[in-house]
Amino acid sequence: MKIRERGIKIGRLPVGTKNCITDVGGVKVGHVTLDYPIEGDDYACTGVTTILPHNGNLFKEKVTGASYVLNGFGKTIGLVQVQELGVIESPIMLTNTFGVPAVTQGTLEYMLAENPEIGDETGTINIVVGECNDSRLNSIRRMPVKPEHAMEAIKKASDDIAEEGAIGAGKGMVCFGYKGGIGSSSRIIRSGSATFTIGCLVLSNFGNKEELLNWRFSSDLEPSVPSHPEPADGSIILVMATDAPLSSRQLLRVAKRCGIGLGRTGSHFSHGSGDIVIAFSTADKISHSTDEMFETRTQLREDHPVMNELFAGAAEAAEEAILNSLSQAATTKGRNGNVVYAYPFDS
Repeated sequence: MKIRERGIKIGRLPVGTKNCITDVGGVKVGHVTLDYPIEGDDYACTGVTTILPHNGNLFKEKVTGASYVLNGFGKTIGLVQVQELGVIESPIMLTNTFGVPAVTQGTLEYMLAENPEIGDETGTINIVVGECNDSRLNSIRRMPVKPEHAMEAIKKASDDIAEEGAIGAGKGMVCFGYKGGIGSSSRIIRSGSATFTIGCLVLSNFGNKEELLNWRFSSDLEPSVPSHPEPADGSIILVMATDAPLSSRQLLRVAKRCGIGLGRTGSHFSHGSGDIVIAFSTADKISHSTDEMFETRTQLREDHPVMNELFAGAAEAAEEAILNSLSQAATTKGRNGNVVYAYPFDS
C-alpha cells in the first residue's frame, strides 16, 4: 500500500497517473529478486533493480545526466564520467555493495551484445551502478548476485507501475530500523501551456527508529514490533527522472533538491551513509555518432518560475518515494535468522 492510500499526503504538487518514476514517458523499471537459503545460516536476500531512461538504444541515443553526492560513503560505478560529460548511456543499475562487480559485468555484456561496435569501431561504454549494504539480511560475502541477474532485470523492465518495497535491489534493505527497499513517486509541473513530469525511485537503506519517530506522521506512535537496533549509518540511492528540457548543469541543480526530501524524512546524511542522486532528462536524445560540429537543444530559462516548481517537485517526489519504500515493504527474514519488521503503520 502506498503512503497516500494510508491517508498521508506529501507536498502540494499533483502526482502522476502512476505516482511512479515510470510516469516520465519511456522510462522503464525492472527487478530480479533473490530470496532463498544457501547453506547453514546463510541466505540470499538481495537482488537487482534497473531503470531504463528510454525505450531505445541507450548507447546510441544518450540522455542528459548528472549526479550529486550528499555523502560519499558509497561504491558506485560510472558517476565520474556522468559528471564530466553530462550524459548517461547505459541502464542505471542498483544492487547490494558486493554485487556491484557482477552487475557491472552483466550490464556490460548486455550492452556489448546490443552494440557490437563498442570497444572496436567506437569507444568504450560507461556503465552506471549504485549500491547499498544489505548485510543485515543478506549473506553478502556469498555474493549471490551474478551477471545474469543484471541482464534479466534489464530484459524484464517495464513502464508499468514499478513494484516497491522488499523487491529487487531492495529485498534486504533496512530504512529507519524497519523494512525499506524500493520506493517511487512522481510530480506534475504545469506552467502556461507546458506540462512536465518529474519522478523519483529510491533504494532506501538508512536511518534509525528515533529519527523517523521524530517525524510528523508518527510522532505519537509506539511501534508494536522491534526495529533493527543499529546506528543511523546506511545508504540511499535516489534516481531522478524528468522530461523537462534541462542542461546537465540545470539537472544537477534540480537533483540537489532530492536531498531536501531525504532530510524531511529525518535523515541527516550520516558519516557512514552513501547518499547519492543519479538524475537524467529524457527531453533530448544525444546521438553517439555524428559528423556535425554543432548541435542545438532547447532548455528552460534559468530565471523562469518553472525552475522553482521543478525544485519543489524533486523534493516532494523524493520524500514520498522514501515513505513508499517503507509503506510497501513487508517483514523479511534473512541470514542467521535475522528479521527486519515492516513499519507498523496500522498500529
